[in-house]
Amino acid sequence: QVHLAESGGGQVQAGGSLRLSCAASGSSSSRTYMGWFRQVPGFDREMVAGIDALLSQTYYAGSMKGRVTVSLDNARNTVYLQMRNLKPEDTAMYYCAAARTFTDWSLKRGYWGQGTQVTVSS
Repeated sequence: QVHLAESGGGQVQAGGSLRLSCAASGSSSSRTYMGWFRQVPGFDREMVAGIDALLSQTYYAGSMKGRVTVSLDNARNTVYLQMRNLKPEDTAMYYCAAARTFTDWSLKRGYWGQGTQVTVSS
């Protein structure tokens, strides 16, 4: 079992920055791949960025590519999402996700946090 707790969301003006954190606990073998998704009401949950905990290889997707950086502090079991140049269309609930493999993670087959709201005002 894996428990994920996100923090760092909030309201920011367009062009601003935020850093989200996700503290993980539980089975380390079940969270080899970790990262972030986001969801707007009425739309599917979409990938933002992920990182392999063993290889530190990163993956970026979607419209935030180039404006976000995902990182992992293994000592703190915490994954971060640094977001820059935020736009109103980035407003969403951001979820931390963990899985055994990239495939499972990308197919949304794993563990989820409760989410943290990011609101970007124009």
